[in-house]
Amino acid sequence: MLGERLTANAVPPACAARTPIEDNRRLRASLPVSMSVAVFSPDARPRLLVLPYAGTIFLSAFLLFLVQPIIAKQILPWFGGSSAVWTTALVFFQSTLLAGYAYADLTSRLGLRKQTVLHIGLLALSLATLPILAAADWKPRGDEEPIARILLLLTATIGLPYFLLSTTTPLLQSWYWQRFKSVVPYRLFALSNFASLLALIGFPFLLEPWFDLVELAWTWSIAYAVFVLICAVTAWASLRSAHARVDESPNVQAASGAAIAPSALTQLTWLALAAMGSIMLLAVTNHVTQNIASVPFLWVLPLSIYLLSFILTFDHPRWYQRGLFIAALAVLAPTMAFLIPSLELKSAVLVFLGGLFVACMFCHGELAAMKPDPRWLTRFYLMLSVGGALGAVLIAIVAPVVLRGYIEVNIALALLALLLSLRMKGVWRLLGIAVFSVTAFFAVRGAQEYSRDVRVMERDFYGVVRTRDRADPAPYRSMFHGGIVHGGQLLGAEFRNQPSDYFGPTSGYGRLFEALNKSRPQPRKVGIIGLGAGVLASYGRKGDAFVFYEISPRVVDVATDEFTFLRDTGAKVSVVLGDGRLSLEREAPSKYDVLGIDAFASDSIPMHLVTREAMALYVRHLSENGVIVFQATNRYIDIDAVVKRLASEFGMHAVLVSDVPTFKSGPEYWLSPTDQILVTRDKLLLQSDSLRYVATPIKDRADLPTFTDAHHNLFRVLK
Repeated sequence: MLGERLTANAVPPACAARTPIEDNRRLRASLPVSMSVAVFSPDARPRLLVLPYAGTIFLSAFLLFLVQPIIAKQILPWFGGSSAVWTTALVFFQSTLLAGYAYADLTSRLGLRKQTVLHIGLLALSLATLPILAAADWKPRGDEEPIARILLLLTATIGLPYFLLSTTTPLLQSWYWQRFKSVVPYRLFALSNFASLLALIGFPFLLEPWFDLVELAWTWSIAYAVFVLICAVTAWASLRSAHARVDESPNVQAASGAAIAPSALTQLTWLALAAMGSIMLLAVTNHVTQNIASVPFLWVLPLSIYLLSFILTFDHPRWYQRGLFIAALAVLAPTMAFLIPSLELKSAVLVFLGGLFVACMFCHGELAAMKPDPRWLTRFYLMLSVGGALGAVLIAIVAPVVLRGYIEVNIALALLALLLSLRMKGVWRLLGIAVFSVTAFFAVRGAQEYSRDVRVMERDFYGVVRTRDRADPAPYRSMFHGGIVHGGQLLGAEFRNQPSDYFGPTSGYGRLFEALNKSRPQPRKVGIIGLGAGVLASYGRKGDAFVFYEISPRVVDVATDEFTFLRDTGAKVSVVLGDGRLSLEREAPSKYDVLGIDAFASDSIPMHLVTREAMALYVRHLSENGVIVFQATNRYIDIDAVVKRLASEFGMHAVLVSDVPTFKSGPEYWLSPTDQILVTRDKLLLQSDSLRYVATPIKDRADLPTFTDAHHNLFRVLK
């Protein structure tokens, strides 16, 4: 942080009359975090007494937030690559943080000796849980409730280490204040959030591209063991120094005794502001990942913004200019509400991320202005963690149960504008009410547009499935998963088994089945990962067998009830419920003639379906001259070179078939532009009449490593 010249405004608001000790506080408040944590006491104790506190807090916060993407990326493939994995993981992280802060608050009443002995014992016990590698026994079979399973998995894998890391910031600040009572330690909270931000930014840009998940897990575990040692030594040193500490200055005792305990209303305000920041974090994260991709580097952007706001607001009052941020929020809150239905994500995402920053600066800036005397430090942090956990639970657990569609961000923005109006005083509250009214109007309008003309809306852990009919120029029914069309069907008996959307006659699938019908007319076995509306079943003939693997029970229900492809096809159709890759792992080799990889998380294929291990599994289930078809149609991720590399490793050929239908409207408006990659050993098949002129070779990228389960980086394949 940048320094600042001494001003009268540097005096902490909780201080009373000026004393030499207060002058020392003013000096520290004017210094950057790195210096302020190094100049602790009025008697200029050596920096060696300071470093254990700052160093332990920094290391604990770094490890606390580094483990989040590491463990989430380990388990993401087990639950279909859904963005809900991250929001559920955030519930665990926020709830465990709450438990850690509650532990710090409760054990502070035991006395320093008992608290220290207890904490050192738990630190030693936590070493038995290392390393932090999720056990394969936790892989779901398809019939489990995913939220409970993820929470139990995280508890068993990282529960105790994460809990103890979460206690560090409030505990050490409390020990520090008890040792050096002349110092207000709130800036150490900014330091801990700075370390957290470094961990989050460092993961996708510095660690993920160069280290696989196993290496990261072991490195983290070793660093945690170092933290345990440092924290135990710091705890013991604090205990010993407590008995030898010089009595406080009478002025400090008087100021401390005069401090007023925070009222119940004040504590509820702390909770509400903390909850609002957490709600905005998860709501915006959901909105972004549902429309782009569920990948760690997109998860960490909103969380990094959230942490940055804590760093700035708790470092120094100068960073939170109340009038400026209230004015910015008054503009951005209704703007975000207006843009909710927008799929122009290049601009909309920037507005939402900018709005998230301003919203968090408002919530956390108000919190920083209300921080109490250090005697109630642990209670303050406890209420912050209660609010954070409450916000996470509301978005990740309550919303999917109560709300039929993704309208959390609509509700969150209306609540944010309401909280803004409540924090404004006098005539300015009228402006706040106006902002709330406009924001609520656009939020309601967005929710109405989301559900307009919707026949069916179903929601589960993996997303929201909707169907919508279109009458002109021909009756047509579409399936939406999130904001993306996942298949559709022409209505009417004579048309309803006709391939549509991404699977038309001139698509990669259409041309492949045409070629197979001519060269291999015998009955064939087809496996498809991802059901959608079931459009691909329309290519089934009598004697064929089609097996669909689908992770979402709601998708299966809607495909069965709202569309007729599964009933009208001539083939024998079966649906296997569960993650497609995990289901294939459990099955004996199936000898599929065609294996389609058509599963999507938001707008892109989950990365665990395009790794070396996944490819080996596909090849095991493929007939000798079978064909693997990868759906490559999306707006932001280019998987062509990834698939090309995988095909080459297994001695197979990969070609891209791009289909841009001639008719944008009229009799064939139901056909969509699409890209599909065909992978096979059969070169003659690729030279068939239906493929030879449209199948184009894929250029290899020497700079792109082969994706594996333990090491893949989506940042390198952004379009």
